[in-house]
Amino acid sequence: MAFETGPYIQVAAFCEKVIEDKTNVVSLIRLIDTLTHTEARPDAPEEMPPVTYPLKLVIMLKPGAARGRHELRIVPELPSGELLQPFTSSIHLAGEERGANVFADIPFTFKIEGLYWFHVYLNDILFTKIPFRMIYNRLITGAPLK
Repeated sequence: MAFETGPYIQVAAFCEKVIEDKTNVVSLIRLIDTLTHTEARPDAPEEMPPVTYPLKLVIMLKPGAARGRHELRIVPELPSGELLQPFTSSIHLAGEERGANVFADIPFTFKIEGLYWFHVYLNDILFTKIPFRMIYNRLITGAPLK
């Protein structure tokens, strides 16, 4: 097992807002793993149009025996299996409970509905995956009455 002695995942999720107070206590507001987009109009498209949504990625690690600088890479996977360009960040693990918190704003464009996976790599080794489902609701509305 690649990470048997650390680092360990404390949180790997998407949320709408992160609050970090003066004492470094973190609050994650509205954890999300599903987004529903509705098109309600007479000519609502059959297929979902591209939807850009401001994802806030939160990854919190505790080092265990891991120390030093490491590369964290997030690779989005479309429902079709296609992999997109990665987001990368370097992190530093100081030791004991002093891990690394990554809070990244990712304006992600969902091009199709379905289950997306965000692969999390640490030093080129798959660490975990974060699922996110995009749902499209098509609502055909009638023309206004005259």
